[in-house]
Amino acid sequence: MPEEPALPPRTANRNRIYRMIYQNRGISRPELCHRLGLSMPTVMQNVRQLQAAGLIEEAGSLDSTGGRKAVALACVQKARIAVGLDLTVHHVSGVAVDLEGNILVQLRERRVFTANGGYAAALGKMVEALLEQSGFSSERVLGVGISMPGTFSEDGSLMLDSRLLRMQNLRTIELSRAIPLPCQFCNDANAAGFAEVWDVQSPPDALYLSLSNTVGGAILLGGRLYMGENQRGGEFGHITVQRDGRQCYCGKRGCLDAYCSAEVLSRLAEGNLEGFFQKLKSGDAKAHAAWERYLDDLAAGVDILRMAFDCPIILGGYVGAYMEDYLEPLRIRLAALNRFDRDGSYVRVCRYRTEASAVGAALLYVQAFLQGV
Repeated sequence: MPEEPALPPRTANRNRIYRMIYQNRGISRPELCHRLGLSMPTVMQNVRQLQAAGLIEEAGSLDSTGGRKAVALACVQKARIAVGLDLTVHHVSGVAVDLEGNILVQLRERRVFTANGGYAAALGKMVEALLEQSGFSSERVLGVGISMPGTFSEDGSLMLDSRLLRMQNLRTIELSRAIPLPCQFCNDANAAGFAEVWDVQSPPDALYLSLSNTVGGAILLGGRLYMGENQRGGEFGHITVQRDGRQCYCGKRGCLDAYCSAEVLSRLAEGNLEGFFQKLKSGDAKAHAAWERYLDDLAAGVDILRMAFDCPIILGGYVGAYMEDYLEPLRIRLAALNRFDRDGSYVRVCRYRTEASAVGAALLYVQAFLQGV
């Protein structure tokens, strides 16, 4: 993720004012002066510029503390939008989000991944459909973020490797050539992790553990993605939880992925993860036994991450979306494993239960916009 740009002084003041309004809906001009240490003329001039650009608006009056009521300012959520696509082996998901990360439109279609012209054309049509259904013209779209299960070059122009997609050294332009908008490619788990912390004013360090058909993750330091020396940071699915254990698709044995992917559960319900959790809730004995083993294995992996990073851990992905009702038994296991933590309260569930990767990919453009206004 690129560093926050250095802005010239005048632009920097405008950006500080815009972001303060963004973070504090209903703030007044005098309060902006007080919080930012700026003069009233400076605030007034920049507020007028932001209003003229359609980025902020007056949003009623604030309660009076004596004298004339101050006017509240708020950002226009739909001044711009961004599009996110998530490409998997068998599906393509797409979202359009506003400047606050709200999903305006959401689409999903079954499409087997193939790096050819037909597939690229289908991606272009999905973007077109998202814009049509959202009612936004392309001029108001910041860009299209595209997430995939793979590792990328630092600039995103080359997908270096994806064992899941069985692809190496793919020029990403081959996939985006039918999309007439700026495009940025990123790893799917990194995108989903970014979606969890991108708008927090003082974001903590955190790990995101994605429990989907493969297990992945993201390392978030101060709310920013840490990619690692070789752009492979967060490959948590391939930490070893059982020596000489189950075969993993990567070729090793005993990887967390082999024990905690969503497929470990969904294959017990004819490939339907929701069906597995329905069985679990209905008291099915086989589902219950499988879930107990799953929690044991998940706790082993989470404990390794906690010991290594000593920070909060966010559970996401397909299984993470169901974890809210099962956090307590997981936390009990974690407390028993870790001598330093009295409980497992450092683990929480993701806030984006569906299409997190597509949302996170789109939000890369939103964040860049917020930093550059």
